[in-house]
Amino acid sequence: MTSYEWIWQTGPELDPAGLYTLLSLRTAVFVVEQQCAYQELDGRDLVPSTHHLQVLAAGQLAATLRLQAPATVTQPVAIGRVVIHPDHRGSGLGHDLLRAALHRIESLWPGRSARLSAQAHLRAYYGRHGFEPVSDIYLEDGIPHIDMHRAWDAESR
Repeated sequence: MTSYEWIWQTGPELDPAGLYTLLSLRTAVFVVEQQCAYQELDGRDLVPSTHHLQVLAAGQLAATLRLQAPATVTQPVAIGRVVIHPDHRGSGLGHDLLRAALHRIESLWPGRSARLSAQAHLRAYYGRHGFEPVSDIYLEDGIPHIDMHRAWDAESR
């Protein structure tokens, strides 16, 4: 059984090595593995209101995601850049990662809903965590995606 270290940091707290490591994993999976040429550097990673979760296994990045704070009190928190290193897939780490994100959202923004743009084949995966589709399937960078939303209610806490 793999032991993981869970680290939350805001954009400004990322040091150059940590930022490089998470960008490297995201590029390896999203650009190289999925053969999707797109602009990974979107200017949002170092924003003070962006929160990154890095999951380490034996000092190596096993998974990461980011949360973007909503601009207004009525907007949901955005979950994005969810990625699991190929060596750690199928272990349940992805579900733990998403549960950690939802817990962080509830602790920082109580009662706030969450949204994400999911690759369409992961619809059921996110559905297991209370996300429901709110759009038709569309192409984003040549990959089918669907917008999903998770409302907070008494049962989801």
